[in-house]
Amino acid sequence: MSVRVVLVHGAATTSRVWRHVVPLLGAFDVTCPDRSCSGDLAAEVAQLRPLCSGAIVAGVSGGATLGLALAAAGVPMTAAVLHEPAAGSLYPGLLDTVRAAYQAGGVAGFATALYGPSWTSAEAPGDPGAVARDLAMFTSFEPAASAPGVGPVVLTVGERSPRARQESVRRLAGKFGFAVRELPGAHHALHLDHPAVFAAEITRLAFR
Repeated sequence: MSVRVVLVHGAATTSRVWRHVVPLLGAFDVTCPDRSCSGDLAAEVAQLRPLCSGAIVAGVSGGATLGLALAAAGVPMTAAVLHEPAAGSLYPGLLDTVRAAYQAGGVAGFATALYGPSWTSAEAPGDPGAVARDLAMFTSFEPAASAPGVGPVVLTVGERSPRARQESVRRLAGKFGFAVRELPGAHHALHLDHPAVFAAEITRLAFR
C-alpha cells in the first residue's frame, strides 16, 4: 500500500502552488486539496480531517499553520512536515509585516511580502475575499501541543529566512517539543523556490 501525502496550501495560493513539488513525489499517493479559505479554523480542520487522517501532511506558511491545528485537534496523521508556521503569542508581531503589506497593496502586496518575487497573480485564489479571511484566521491562531495519537511533527525553517521566522520556529519547538530541521539555502517560499528540498524532507520522513 502506497504512502499517502497531503499537501496543504496557505494564503494567497491554491493547490496549483504545489506543481513543482508533486512530480518529485512519484513514490507516494499525493493529494493537494483546494481549501475553502473560510476564515474559520475549526471548519478548515474539519474539512481536512478525512484527507489527512493516516497521511503524511506537509504545508508551507499558512498550510503549515493548519498542520499544527490538525495535530492539536488530534487528527491521526502519520507525520507532518511544516515549514515556518505562525506562532501566535509565542512570537507576537510575526505577521505584522504581511498584514501591513495587505493593507497597503492588497493581495499582491501581501503575497509578495510573504513569498517574494516567485509569487505571481496566477497563484492567487479566484475569490477576492479569501486572502483577507485567511489573514484574519492565521493572525488569530494560537498553537498548542499535538494531541495523543498524532505522529511526529517536524518543523522546518529556511537557512535564508528572516530572523523572526527562525526564532518563531525555535520557540514553537521549545514549547511543544517538535523536532526542527534547518534547510540549507532555503527561505519561506519553499514550494516555489526550493521544491526539491521540500520533497526530500517529505521523503526522509516517510522512510525514517
